[in-house]
Amino acid sequence: QVQLAESGGGLVQAGGSLRLSCAASGRTFYAMAWFRQPPGTEREFVGLIRWSGGSTNYADPVKGRFTISRDNAKNTVYLQMNSLKPEDTAVYYCAGAASWASISERVYDYWGQGTQVTVST
Repeated sequence: QVQLAESGGGLVQAGGSLRLSCAASGRTFYAMAWFRQPPGTEREFVGLIRWSGGSTNYADPVKGRFTISRDNAKNTVYLQMNSLKPEDTAVYYCAGAASWASISERVYDYWGQGTQVTVST
């Protein structure tokens, strides 16, 4: 059974930092991504990492503030979020893709349950 389990969300003040984790079990992926869904809006791409080689891509709103990394031994992906802003408030999801790396959520076959990140002013 394939599972993605996110952790690390919470409440933080603007300017603060959080690190989200996504532990994968049951299989490995070509790429893993983070998406987020702010209140009342559609889910949006945050960033991705290709498991082999570790190359990354980020959405413009988070470039320079967020960093995705992986731990091969733990089959875990991390999202380090610095200089957080109130507009980063959202439910954050990790997702795994078997064959592709894309900013489109359609290529991701497996999803975590989501973790809430709230940034206060």
